Amino acid sequence: MSDFDSIQIRKVDGGLLLIFRELLVRRRAGEVANHLGLSPSAISHALTRLRDVFGDPLFIRRSHGLEPTKRAIELGPRIEAVLELLDKAVSDDAGFDPARSGRRFRLACWDDVASLLGDRLIAAFAAEAPQASFSVRHVSLQRALRAVRRGEADVAIGVFGEIPKEFTSEVLYDDDYCVIARQGHPQVQGKVDLLTYARIGHVLVGDPDGGLADEPPWDRDEINAVYGVMPAPQVVRTHAYVPAWETAMLMVSRSDVLADCPRRLAMRFADRLGLQVLEPPYPPFRFQVRWVRRAGSADRGVDWLIARIGEAAENTG
Repeated sequence: MSDFDSIQIRKVDGGLLLIFRELLVRRRAGEVANHLGLSPSAISHALTRLRDVFGDPLFIRRSHGLEPTKRAIELGPRIEAVLELLDKAVSDDAGFDPARSGRRFRLACWDDVASLLGDRLIAAFAAEAPQASFSVRHVSLQRALRAVRRGEADVAIGVFGEIPKEFTSEVLYDDDYCVIARQGHPQVQGKVDLLTYARIGHVLVGDPDGGLADEPPWDRDEINAVYGVMPAPQVVRTHAYVPAWETAMLMVSRSDVLADCPRRLAMRFADRLGLQVLEPPYPPFRFQVRWVRRAGSADRGVDWLIARIGEAAENTG
């Protein structure tokens, strides 16, 4: 290693690299400061040090936030790898005692998964880890995987395409889509044909307008491949688009619209909400829900959490 490399490495610490990663993800110094519990001046000072170390501006101030330079984008995966190695080196695998732990576990999953498994996880925590808790962030697909990669989530749960080798995962359960309608619907009693399905108004879960200007762009191809293509308005009469299945279920229970819904979620709450669970008048769209964690991570707490998630999933059929 050259003298120059040694000098430069002495200027870098894990905290500095963590700030770089958060700046690359969030693109706003204020958000990074709030997320890491630091002052804005500390972020500004860290950015100055990073620019000195890497000999590049790294982030250019624009009206919409901080725009990473080409050099910053190239450094992103390398710094991510370094942070992951540091995490493995300092992780405490001395043991995990659920009865005494006050740890807050972080889950990255979509709303239907949280609704399906949440109460059973609460019961498990109350019985085995009464001082511990879990939090849920409603993210999916690659965003959920990136949250696990960055250490912002311990486990991601959901439907995924190809799982990169840096993660390990297992199937929790298989599911498919059904159609829901309220009990006493004037046009639907126990079944629905394709023509009726198309003509009756629908609530669709999804956003036809995409993300907002200050949000990362959506990968529409990935969404369509994993969750199915959203029906076009000229094919299915659509009254509303909502971001969560629970919202759609509540709307269906109080109106004469229909909605497509994961079957396990619909079966779980059909009686409580007064819903009919119907077979779809189209070939069923089946999918698998998985848990995902970082590969090679020695964390007995996450081991315990995954076991509880598996037990909760066993009783959702």
